[in-house]
Amino acid sequence: MRTIVIAALTAAALMPAASADARSTGFDPRVIVLGEERQQLKNTPIDARPYRPLHVYGNTVRRRHGHGPIAAPRESTRR
Repeated sequence: MRTIVIAALTAAALMPAASADARSTGFDPRVIVLGEERQQLKNTPIDARPYRPLHVYGNTVRRRHGHGPIAAPRESTRR
């Protein structure tokens, strides 16, 4: 039984998974962009740029833009 479980886990780990295209999710894995692509990125509005690792400010702006304003907490009328 143990051999079957190990064989199944090994096979699952080695099987190629259906990879999702990073561009379709709006994620750009490059931390630093150079050259012509950098100029193109700088000319794009911040809320239209792709999500990138370690770009906390830009990613936060895009998330807040996409989700809309955060509602203020409502005051309780109960006493």
